[in-house]
Amino acid sequence: MTRTPALLRALVVSLLLTLPLRAQTLEIGKPAPEIDLPSLSGNRVQLSELRGHPVIVSFWGTWCPPCKEEFPELVRVFRANAAAGLQVLAVNGRDQETSTKAVQKFVDHYSATFLVVLDHRGAMRQSLKLVGLPTTVFVDSAGVVRLVNVGPISPTELDRGVALILPRR
Repeated sequence: MTRTPALLRALVVSLLLTLPLRAQTLEIGKPAPEIDLPSLSGNRVQLSELRGHPVIVSFWGTWCPPCKEEFPELVRVFRANAAAGLQVLAVNGRDQETSTKAVQKFVDHYSATFLVVLDHRGAMRQSLKLVGLPTTVFVDSAGVVRLVNVGPISPTELDRGVALILPRR
């Protein structure tokens, strides 16, 4: 009985020691880390495939009150700027959801037509060391992080982030 807690502690410590080796960063002015996750429809989506387009990456959950407020704003911004090439990659923390069906229902409720991917085990969120949802990342068409917003984002801040990554006219 006493061996189990000691083994568990040793396992946790070893995992924590290896996390920094696998951790990626979201640093302004640096290339965005790769995101490679399945979409709601089952296809794989990679952030690098969107290079050439400005991208908003939103880490969110259906259970998160600020995410519920932000999601329709993401839909608005996407619709207003899709013709200019803007992409939205919505990364759902599927490990914190009741079901994939609940995620699909949420997306359908807001008539979101942008890419929604599922972080089934939360590995992407953990590797990026995200501490709160929502987290919104603005990536320019060269794949460089231009702004990271941790926590709720106002419509004004969202528009400001989009202005940083959209090509100037």
